[in-house]
Amino acid sequence: MNKFFFILVLISSAILVYAFINKKGKPSSSIHQFKAKSIDGEEIDFTNFKGKKLLIVNTASKCGFTPQYKELETLFETYKDRNFMIIGFPCNQFGQQEPGNSSDIKSFCTKNYGVSFIMMDKVNVKGDSICDIYKWLTSKDKNGVMSSSVKWNFQKYMIDENGYLVDYALSFKGPLSSKITKWIEGK
Repeated sequence: MNKFFFILVLISSAILVYAFINKKGKPSSSIHQFKAKSIDGEEIDFTNFKGKKLLIVNTASKCGFTPQYKELETLFETYKDRNFMIIGFPCNQFGQQEPGNSSDIKSFCTKNYGVSFIMMDKVNVKGDSICDIYKWLTSKDKNGVMSSSVKWNFQKYMIDENGYLVDYALSFKGPLSSKITKWIEGK
């Protein structure tokens, strides 16, 4: 009897530890509810991305992580025919590393990295003036899955085909990391 009780306590403890570590909830809303302005000034309706996995990235042109644009473009070219899209949101909130206007940013990305994935207008990803999409990405109250904070440029958020937040990767995790590629491939 004592052995059975010990095993039961051990299993119960493991379940509680797992629940504590895995704080993810269930999706309560979709990114498809949003519209945002592209770098070219066009309104982008996120319902257009139904059925596609999205990688949402806050970007900057003068950051130590800026070379990730090359990996992002490689990732996009590799998976774009598999219902996958990357959407970059330039942001100037981390070390003032994105000082340019939309034209400057677009020119930099095209000339230096051949960026062909969607780039949006510059936004704030934290603080009082956080844009609606990043409010949703970073608040469990809004997305139903998890809360996070954007730590630096090139933090990546993974959105599934239904528009639900799945996970995120910090800046130091490159776009071609196995965490991201396995997610895209459904492994």
